[in-house]
Amino acid sequence: MFRQWWKRVRTARSDRGMSTAEYAVGTLAACAFAAVLYKLVTSGPVAAALRSVLQRALDVPF
Repeated sequence: MFRQWWKRVRTARSDRGMSTAEYAVGTLAACAFAAVLYKLVTSGPVAAALRSVLQRALDVPF
């Protein structure tokens, strides 16, 4: 049983890392996700909500 498990582990690790095409797709996906987040955070309602949260946090009496 251990030998079968070890054989699967060894053969699964033979393909290490990503190829150039996978790096390109991963980088493109990360950039697209960052663009969506940027648009979301800089939109009017979200910016107002963030401003409101910060304002309430800074106006807390001690």
